[in-house]
Amino acid sequence: MEGIDEIVREFLIESTENLDQLDRDLVALESDPGSRELLGSIFRTIHTIKGTSGFLSFHALESVTHVGESLLVELRGGERQMDQPTTDVLLEMVDTVRAILERIEESSLEDGVETEAVVARIQRMLDGVAEPVDASEPAVAAERVDAVVPEDVAEPVEELVAVAAAPTQAAVSVATATPVVGASRVAPRSRGARADVHAATTTVAQPPAQVAGGATRSASVETSIRVDVELLDELMRQVGELVIVRNQIAQNTGRDTDPELLRSAQRLSTIATELQEGVMKTRMQPIEHVWSKMPRVVRDLANGAGKQVDLEMVGGETELDRSLLEAVKDPLTHLVRNAVDHGIETPEQREAAGKPRPGRLVMRAYHAGGQVVVEVRDDGRGIDPEKVAAKALQRGLRTVEQLDAMSVSELQSLVFLPGFSTAETVTNVSGRGVGMDVVRANLEEIGGQVDVESEVGTGTVWRLRIPLTLAIMPALTVVSGTEIYAIPQVSLLELVALDTARTVGSIEHVGASEVYRLRGELLPLVRLRDVLRTPGDAGSSMVIAVLRADNLRFGLVVDRVLNTEEIVVKPLASQLRAAATYAGATLMGNGRVALILDVQAIARRSLVADLVEQVGTVVSAAVTTTSTRDLLVVALDENRRAAIPLDAVTRLEQIDPSRIEVAGHREVLRYRGAILPVLRLSSVLGAEPAGEGPLDVVVFTRGARSVAMVVGAIVEIVADTSEERRVADTHGIVELVSLGGRVTELVDLPVVLGSADPGYFSDPLPVDGDVDADSLMAVAS
Repeated sequence: MEGIDEIVREFLIESTENLDQLDRDLVALESDPGSRELLGSIFRTIHTIKGTSGFLSFHALESVTHVGESLLVELRGGERQMDQPTTDVLLEMVDTVRAILERIEESSLEDGVETEAVVARIQRMLDGVAEPVDASEPAVAAERVDAVVPEDVAEPVEELVAVAAAPTQAAVSVATATPVVGASRVAPRSRGARADVHAATTTVAQPPAQVAGGATRSASVETSIRVDVELLDELMRQVGELVIVRNQIAQNTGRDTDPELLRSAQRLSTIATELQEGVMKTRMQPIEHVWSKMPRVVRDLANGAGKQVDLEMVGGETELDRSLLEAVKDPLTHLVRNAVDHGIETPEQREAAGKPRPGRLVMRAYHAGGQVVVEVRDDGRGIDPEKVAAKALQRGLRTVEQLDAMSVSELQSLVFLPGFSTAETVTNVSGRGVGMDVVRANLEEIGGQVDVESEVGTGTVWRLRIPLTLAIMPALTVVSGTEIYAIPQVSLLELVALDTARTVGSIEHVGASEVYRLRGELLPLVRLRDVLRTPGDAGSSMVIAVLRADNLRFGLVVDRVLNTEEIVVKPLASQLRAAATYAGATLMGNGRVALILDVQAIARRSLVADLVEQVGTVVSAAVTTTSTRDLLVVALDENRRAAIPLDAVTRLEQIDPSRIEVAGHREVLRYRGAILPVLRLSSVLGAEPAGEGPLDVVVFTRGARSVAMVVGAIVEIVADTSEERRVADTHGIVELVSLGGRVTELVDLPVVLGSADPGYFSDPLPVDGDVDADSLMAVAS
């Protein structure tokens, strides 16, 4: 009996995975009816399920798949063409098979699932009988059809029986390269106008053109095993403890001068980092597991709405932690449904607007700034800000004065308010005002963010920013009063340090709110001491952490900055959870506990959105019409200074010289999961090399390329308003400029960065790519 239970368990796992692929293949076959590869893959999947269900005595499942297989035989033989009715009935069969499998998983029985209707419908199609008009007529009983199964696609049931005979190899022999993804029900389809839906660019591997001996599994499958998720969770917990110990050792040995001890500590840190990355990879799954159901969802929605939609999926191989993958499944599905129902117009409307009849829906995933960014983009009607403003006013969500002060992007962001909807009518898909606020809440619950960009008549882009994992994250540690706090770096844009001389004069007021003028724009300020209600007086100097929350920027004022490091997230006690200001806790290298700040909660608690609206109504006379740019000034040696355009800089770092390694006669730096070429500015410009001690590094990122530039020292950031300048004739220098009373050399970045990475400026940027300048440190002195 135990052997039978094991076979059933493996059968359910493998069949569920096969059904996910079957959904995609059927939708693709509808768009490409002549594809023998797709048809062969579909046939093999149904045949395997049918044969195994007969062996396991699941007769209802065998009956459903048997008539479905008979229909596929006619398609293979050319007796029938793949059209919408055929696709509909085959997808209905897949839904029925999925329901039976779920029932078997729940109760080990297949009763309670309605199968007669779909069997009768397929049988009538096989018999060439038109669908009956009277739905009350009794269903035609399914008859057994003897289908001829070609030998080249037959998969004997004995293969599965062999698994039970060798239980120690069972997990390997039946495992697939695709991890298990829980099946979700798809709502019944409305039978509206024909919808043309196809995957223009998918990351899902297609079946091989030549299949020998009926084998359907790739060679990589034989090296895959199934591992209990609880074991991976325990490994992740232990790695988290190792990271804490690593941080403690690094802090304790930082003051030691023993070179052997320092090398051992560095080696331990490297091994711990590699182990951490390895364990994290075991929990990672491609986001295509969530996308796998989208072609079917889009097809059904488009059919019901009488629309034509071309679906394109790019970057499906991008990986996320398994727990996060499950958390973003519902938000992504809602955004896709919203795009098809609200965004994309009907073919007639699109034609009248001068657009192609089929709408275009693009799902794209990529890495940026230590996060996974997922975009859902459509070329539909867009979000009308005037319509949004009218609806917000009608519902009493905003006043006329508030709406008048908002920009277009701020008006469009109102769709995230609870109960907000611009739909004229309520349908089974949308219009009830329950949606975008839930999407935002679900994303914020896992430390993510969602924002929207839209242009009327052109389309809309929903952009989700998701952390790679919730267990270990990079963070900036800061001090407020006597306590240490951690700010997740995914929310950090830059740092501004103000010394004693600049603190008083640089803080302005709009009403009762403090603001700071950052590169000509007013930045609302929130003091961490006020948020946490901690006693003590603010010092004469301070640091502003520029943060992003809900597509808004604000400055969090802290006393001082400690360091950036990877922290292990620990859950909070119930008393602290009630404070709604912290996202977790962590243990620092010195043994102290630091609370992790919840940036979204702080923004809401401090009414940052209201502050931004208030600041937006202020027109400052200090803003001039002349165009200026900010420059990062660095020291080359004791006598020479150079300047770099600030908008080209991604991040500033200070690193230990031992982190720079040599590979292929070139220096490289392992940095945030990538290997960066190292460029020493002093060598390129012929200056004296930097002395001993920590190295100041400027990181540049353009698209997928990054370069680490070692400079003598980071001096300051200044505005380039000088009229004293002359063209330089030195290699790597554009011109000489007078900044702060000193002659400063303006660096020619294409020449200098090109010496480290020739393709940095020559390679085109990826389509729709954005460079996320996360946590750039600007030091104003």
